[in-house]
Amino acid sequence: MEASLKFHSLLSFTLILAFSILCESASDYGFTTELIHRDSPRSPYYNAADTPYQRVANAIRRSISRAHLLSLNSGGATLDTPSAVITSAKGEYVMKVSLGTPPVDFLGYADTGSDLIWTQCKPCTDCFEQASPLFDPSKSSTYEEVSCQTSQCEVIGQTSCGGGASLCEYSYSYNDQSYTQGNLATETITLGSTSGRPVSFPELVFGCGHNNNLTFNNQVDGIVGLGGGDASLVTQLGTATGGKFSYCLVPLSSNETSKLNFGANAGVTGDGAVSTPLIQKDPKTFYYLSLEAVSVGETKIDFPSDGSSPSVDEGNIIIDSGTTLTLLPQDFYSQIEDALAKAVNLPKASDPSQVLSLCFQVGSDAQPSIPTVTFHFKGADVELNSGNTFVQVADGIICLSFRPAEMSIFGNLAQINYLIGYDIQNAKLSFKPVDCTSN
Repeated sequence: MEASLKFHSLLSFTLILAFSILCESASDYGFTTELIHRDSPRSPYYNAADTPYQRVANAIRRSISRAHLLSLNSGGATLDTPSAVITSAKGEYVMKVSLGTPPVDFLGYADTGSDLIWTQCKPCTDCFEQASPLFDPSKSSTYEEVSCQTSQCEVIGQTSCGGGASLCEYSYSYNDQSYTQGNLATETITLGSTSGRPVSFPELVFGCGHNNNLTFNNQVDGIVGLGGGDASLVTQLGTATGGKFSYCLVPLSSNETSKLNFGANAGVTGDGAVSTPLIQKDPKTFYYLSLEAVSVGETKIDFPSDGSSPSVDEGNIIIDSGTTLTLLPQDFYSQIEDALAKAVNLPKASDPSQVLSLCFQVGSDAQPSIPTVTFHFKGADVELNSGNTFVQVADGIICLSFRPAEMSIFGNLAQINYLIGYDIQNAKLSFKPVDCTSN
């Protein structure tokens, strides 16, 4: 069986950024950091006792859980107290940053489904146990608490004023019962890069948490939001990086690391590059695209529409590097599955985890003939090969890595071996097929 079917980078990727204390301006050049798969041997969360198929099954379950949480989040749920119901990262990425002056390392989940950057701070009224020391604002010369009278107090919309000094307090909760409460503040964050030129960003807004809980792991110090909202790291770096970032996800079988690029390094151009509009909707956290149809070989299946207005169908799917599977509406998914079932001439099989419904038996020396599946985004046709559409779940068994769901998501398995660039300022997302192991 072709190598592209063997344990792709389908478990959401662990993002490890090495940071430094040198300060330079990022406006003059771009910089690139490493993306490391969550279950790769280079990840701090690698468990040697797990088999490859256990990692696949765990990733699929996390993907379904994340999709459910994202769907709840898109519904705009409200609570009685100031809070944001957002999505837990569930350990899909970890991100190390250098916070303060002098800098202190802080390890947090990197979450493309939320916006706030936060860590645990002294004094801590009620904090979860973490391996590293709590961040001490009193020891940083660049720490400054946000006042209620400033626009910075409005970056997340879930704030209140108190403390006798009109300080901006926040309360941020997650669907898995994780939460953080504390003061919004500004601080210097320094990012390192594979180019060897670290960059420092002053006065970034973050949450200095004094009452926190993470239900999914105590090996981290907080969360780094990478969504599209005003408080996210991506948005706050916008001026310095031109609002551009890109990544290139390698298969899990590769010994190379994936890359995350910012600024001048994030361009996606040249032969094969195609672009589609980024659609801004509520919540701004998510990156919305417009999917018009999916083709299985020569069979084209239109995305369901309510027929009322073309604008209604814009932004009907989000792209998320933190979700493993590609998730689609039930009827639309069923048509794609039926077309693939007819086109693939292999014996049927069952998914041992009973999660994925279209599976086939493959021989160890066979090269199965899988038709190209093309996602027709507005203005951009993205062709997926067998390594993007099927995943090996057991010896001799491959399954379609799509699944029906309430919320449509273009997942990370479908993104492997594509250079994907986000141009926030020009509201454009670009795809370019490449070998990410050498890109």
